[in-house]
Amino acid sequence: MREHSFAFYSLAFFGIILFRYFLVAGGTYWLFYSLGKSPPEASKTNSWQAIRRDIKLSMLSTGVFALTAACVFCAYQTGMTRLYSDPYQYGLGYLGVSYGVVLVLQDTFFYFTHRLFHQPALFSWFHQGHHRSRYPTPWTSFAFDPLEAIVQCLFLIGVVFVMPLHIITLIAVLMTMTVWAVLTHLGLEQLPALFPHHWLGRWLIGPAHHSLHHLKYTVHYGLYFTFWDRQFGTQDPNYECLMTDAKPDINA
Repeated sequence: MREHSFAFYSLAFFGIILFRYFLVAGGTYWLFYSLGKSPPEASKTNSWQAIRRDIKLSMLSTGVFALTAACVFCAYQTGMTRLYSDPYQYGLGYLGVSYGVVLVLQDTFFYFTHRLFHQPALFSWFHQGHHRSRYPTPWTSFAFDPLEAIVQCLFLIGVVFVMPLHIITLIAVLMTMTVWAVLTHLGLEQLPALFPHHWLGRWLIGPAHHSLHHLKYTVHYGLYFTFWDRQFGTQDPNYECLMTDAKPDINA
């Protein structure tokens, strides 16, 4: 494989990540908001001004993600990481196991750093930009303040140096993170009510779960799973009514 400069990889990854953002977030927004009917609460802030603000912040985050990807790729080329390309090196079963382990570790890292960013002394520096969207849309999915993006990238940098990961497994994790972020920022009413009523809705974070975080700030800090919110008492008790036929009182 021909080697290029760090600047080349940074620009290439910037283009790839930005394209992925517009493809997934833009496509989802078009599907649910343009073709579908936007929920009443989303219309309060679902303006092009808010969307442009989210896109600008997402582009800044993309720059951070691109630099991180370039660093990891350059380190991989010099053999410094634990990324590998032979699927049989650790066995085919390890591909699935490592994928699940990384998601659990990432969810744990995200929960505790997310709670930390909500501390008053840190909020304006790390997380305020993301919360300018009280009623999020798919465009909000990667609207991170640059410092928050850097912290989240530290996990991905750390995991490839510590844990053996197939390149395809790493790509699968990144795609899961992208799709999940877009889905959880769909808004409270965009998916059928059946989803949070389903038993999976008790353990997996969906649009209703994360929308309550944007409304209340003090609940629901997880990324993929509700485990840590349940464990540390940051699960909104009103969310349990989603297991019934009633909708939660989001203003309670």
